[in-house]
Amino acid sequence: MAGTSRHDRAMTMDAKRQLLTVSDPLERLRLQCLARGSAGIKGLGRTFKIMDDDNSRTLDMKEFLKGLNDYGVNIEKDEALKLFQLFDRDGSGLIDFDEFLIMLRPPMSNARKEVIMEAFRKLDKTGDGIITIEDLKGVYNAKNHPKYQNGELTEEQVFRQFLDNFDSPYDKDGKVTKEEFLNYYSGVSASIDSDVYFILMMRSAWRL
Repeated sequence: MAGTSRHDRAMTMDAKRQLLTVSDPLERLRLQCLARGSAGIKGLGRTFKIMDDDNSRTLDMKEFLKGLNDYGVNIEKDEALKLFQLFDRDGSGLIDFDEFLIMLRPPMSNARKEVIMEAFRKLDKTGDGIITIEDLKGVYNAKNHPKYQNGELTEEQVFRQFLDNFDSPYDKDGKVTKEEFLNYYSGVSASIDSDVYFILMMRSAWRL
């Protein structure tokens, strides 16, 4: 995405500054992720997925604490317990991956969500709610990619690499769901203050 690396640096510095004064456990965890850039929330998801041995897409308290520790999140144990209870809405002693990532996403205005979904719908040619390589073939021209032009990647590999940007880091299956697309852009969105600029960037990136 053009123009996001500068915003990423600014967001990282801003998140680190805010961490000095914020006390809410959820906001602190969100800021610690954003301090790593727009892919920070996806990175935490990847860490948790590695520990999900049975592919249940849920975590118990022990896994949750270990995941935070492995990702290098600086958090007191009682703060982590409060967070776990917040995410464990039904009191089952387990938290759902996807719900956890949705709650962790920085809030976005409806205008931003709408333009993200407009881009998703444009890419989802078949309209089945999932973006695949087949969908991309009509929208994204792999032949313009420098690595295709120099023979390093095939057209299929270019498409796959492109999808991997948005795909859940813990579940790269070459298919991108609405949630995964939103997770990715919530990180990008957090680095851009102005709705107008964010919408402009999306429209120009996807020719909406």
